[in-house]
Amino acid sequence: MSNPQQLRYSKEHEWLSAVEDGVATVGITEYAANALGDVVYAQLPAVGDTVTAGETCGELESTKSVSDLYSPVTGEVTAANQDVVDDPSLVNSAPFEGGWLFKVRIAEEPGDLLTADEYTEFSGN
Repeated sequence: MSNPQQLRYSKEHEWLSAVEDGVATVGITEYAANALGDVVYAQLPAVGDTVTAGETCGELESTKSVSDLYSPVTGEVTAANQDVVDDPSLVNSAPFEGGWLFKVRIAEEPGDLLTADEYTEFSGN
């Protein structure tokens, strides 16, 4: 399993893309997707919602369990991935590409996000 070097990671297993024009993309890691099992339902934050770093902003339901979705940053949601709502299996098949979850205009980025190497060490993968 390879964690893309250009992303930053939270200890709750979300990833954050590089910020472009103040907006970043959020998803869950391949490690988290594998641990969840087959994702069958995704409840994502809505456009215009404010999310807060470290707080619940949605949930993912799999054949194994229901898992809260945490935001790695504070800001306003600018897009939610309707493709994932329509086909939640994208979270498993393409967690770093088509399985992204939402985009957020960042108001505050916490200082505790991990690099790819730090996340690999943290997650044991």
